[in-house]
Amino acid sequence: MIIPRPTELAPHPGRFVIGPDLHLDAGPGTAQAADLLAGYLGRARARSAEGPRIELCLSPAAPDSLGNQEYTLRIRPDLVTLTSPGVAGLLNGVQTLRQLLPPAALDPAGARAGDWWWPCLDVRDRPRLAWRGALLDVARHFLPLEFLYRFVDELALHKLNVFQLHLNDDQGWRIEIDGLPGLTEVGAWRTESALGPGRQVPGNGKPHGGYYTQAELRGLVSYARLRGVTVVPEITMPGHARAVLAAYPGLGNHPERTLPVWTNWGISEDILAVTDEALDFCRQVLAQTMDVFPSRYVHIGGDECPTVQWQHSPQARERARGLGLGSPAELHGWFLQQMQEFLAHSGRRAVAWDEKGYAADAVPAGMALSAWRDPAHGALAVARGHQVVMAPHLSTYFDYPQTDDPLEPQGQPGGTVTLADVYAFDPLAGSLPTADPAGDTRPGVLGTQAQLWTEYAPTPEHVTYLTYPRLCALAEVAWSDGPRDLAEFQVRLVRHRERLGALGVAPRRPDPVAAWSPALRHPGTMDR
Repeated sequence: MIIPRPTELAPHPGRFVIGPDLHLDAGPGTAQAADLLAGYLGRARARSAEGPRIELCLSPAAPDSLGNQEYTLRIRPDLVTLTSPGVAGLLNGVQTLRQLLPPAALDPAGARAGDWWWPCLDVRDRPRLAWRGALLDVARHFLPLEFLYRFVDELALHKLNVFQLHLNDDQGWRIEIDGLPGLTEVGAWRTESALGPGRQVPGNGKPHGGYYTQAELRGLVSYARLRGVTVVPEITMPGHARAVLAAYPGLGNHPERTLPVWTNWGISEDILAVTDEALDFCRQVLAQTMDVFPSRYVHIGGDECPTVQWQHSPQARERARGLGLGSPAELHGWFLQQMQEFLAHSGRRAVAWDEKGYAADAVPAGMALSAWRDPAHGALAVARGHQVVMAPHLSTYFDYPQTDDPLEPQGQPGGTVTLADVYAFDPLAGSLPTADPAGDTRPGVLGTQAQLWTEYAPTPEHVTYLTYPRLCALAEVAWSDGPRDLAEFQVRLVRHRERLGALGVAPRRPDPVAAWSPALRHPGTMDR
């Protein structure tokens, strides 16, 4: 009843009973996985050399990151052996051991001595894709730090290894930046939140805001790393910049205007200028972001950037002419290239959202792309030489309602994304090649991830409801190879819901009135 489904699993008679002491034999290089497993089994269990043994060991190195994530697990009544070519594989195997416990053992308040055992079996397991992740938008609605910790642990449980943290947008700025206090003193707070989509929708009259210190985010990064999860920061630019411009109007195309942090959802026309001052601001922010987040990849957004203000800006028109560009709109690709080069100088790789209608030369070569429009755009980006994270909105955007039930909480307008939609998604449709996030830059699919935008998810309870069970399906899409059977998956999901419940993850449909007014629902184009 494991989710995601292992590559091979063979049951055997008997069970391995986990006693009051823990005979944990951690071979060289396995301390991280051994400590994680010991934590899951209960710190009250003293390390001992007595009783049935749990053995962790590293096998010869694998040639790529996928190989380093595979593992072999053998459970017999007197011995458990977990082996892998890499620490990442051992951590994946630990999560399988965690799922193999009876659900009652996962409840720290109600677990009893008889709940601690594993069934005897053999597992050989290997992921299909190297990048398996989820994005959480904390810009539209600030979420408590403790919820981010819990979310990371839930990603690890499902063998998802990338946590993309969307840290800024028109409606809020969420990361402390030394030397730029206005970002958190002004940009992190808005006077209210819109009750639905569109510019003429009333607000709820409730101030909203918050931000994370760099120390808090470093703690989150460390917690995630110990569980095999990489936190990829997203600092979106040059669009979705209204919160920045509320704090520092001089970075915009109308420095004489005083703007509040935006209270509407959608896309603001207020974008960063293409001045040296604005570029230096972005580099200063990215430099500190890289210092907090050691991820090889840094997401710079790049999408939904209306260029009308550049079209009317003498400074932007002059810069476009000086660069030999055909129009100020082409400054978009140039802007992204400046940031890509800055990140590359520090040994990092830039990721941007793949926009519909990009010309072949509109995105700098070598930039990785998040393909959110549809799979065809992702395939086109691969054909043009890019590495791609497949994230088509009608398969991976969990801010869409899960059903068309009238009582379903408000989500992005324009449709639904059901469990079946997620489970049917194939990131490699058309036999697309895969790419290795830890390797070179040859084109291909890095992986896939879920997106949890929070315009209509103001609380952790809303986010949890939107996440499950769709995240379980996405995890299997990303990990498990071979044909998929939705009915069989749903059988495993019944047991998995018990597991989640024991861990305190109990999704409940929120009161729709808490976030919006049903009378304001209307069809419209979907904004990212």
